[in-house]
Amino acid sequence: MKTILITGATAGFGEAAARKFVAGGWRAVGTGRRGDRLKKLQDELGGNFLPLEIDMQDRPAVESLARLEAPWGDIDLLLNNAGLAPPTDPLPETDWQRVETVIDTNITGLVALTRALLPRLIERKGQIINLSSVAATYPYKGGAVYAGTKAFVRQFSLDLRCDLAGTGVRVTSVEPGMAETEFTLVRTGGDKRASDKLYAGMNPMTPQDHADLFWWLANLPPHLNINSIELMPVSQSWAGFSINRE
Repeated sequence: MKTILITGATAGFGEAAARKFVAGGWRAVGTGRRGDRLKKLQDELGGNFLPLEIDMQDRPAVESLARLEAPWGDIDLLLNNAGLAPPTDPLPETDWQRVETVIDTNITGLVALTRALLPRLIERKGQIINLSSVAATYPYKGGAVYAGTKAFVRQFSLDLRCDLAGTGVRVTSVEPGMAETEFTLVRTGGDKRASDKLYAGMNPMTPQDHADLFWWLANLPPHLNINSIELMPVSQSWAGFSINRE
C-alpha cells in the first residue's frame, strides 16, 4: 500500500485528494490548521487517513513530518497543496502581516517540508506534486505577492528536477486557473458574496477535477514525468493589456 502526504487537507483540492487516494487504496496523511475538519475527515475515511494539525508557518512542526514512523512515514507522494493569498489590494496598501503569512506558507513551509522529506522520497523513488497557479505566468492587479510565490513554486519545481536527476523521483508543477474552493473566502476574510460573485455563471473547475488530475499523475508509468501542467475552465481566458491614458 502506498502513502501520500497532503498539506492543506481541510478543504478544497487537499480534501478531495484525500478522498480520492484513500478510495483508491492508498494511505493518506493529511495536514492543516483546522483540527476539527481533519477529525471529521478521519471519521469519514477511516483508518487509512492520519490527521495532523500543523500550520505550514511552524517550521519545526513541518519538518517533524519527516520523522513519522512506518507505515505513515513511508511517503511515496508529497502533495504540496497548502497555500493562500492576501487580499487583492495594491502592494502599498497590503498589511505586512498578510504578506508575511503568504510567503511563509506558500514558499518557506513548502521548501522546508520538501527538503525534509527528500531522503525518504529518494529512497522510495517517489513523487512530488507542487501546487502553483496560472498566476505564476499571467499577471493581474493586486496579485504581486501571491503570483510571486506561485512563480517561485513553479521554478522551484523545475529546478528541483535538476537536483533529483538520476534518483527516480518525479516532480510536477500543477498550475490551475479558476476553481471554486474556499480560496476566495480566505482571501477576502470570509466574504461569501465576493466568492459567489467571482464564480457566478462561469462553470469553474472543482476540487474533484484536481483530485482526478493528481490521481492520474500518481499512476503514470514511473519513467514518465510531467514537468508542468496548466489548466483552466473553458470559460476562463487571458485579459488584455492595461493602458493608463492621460
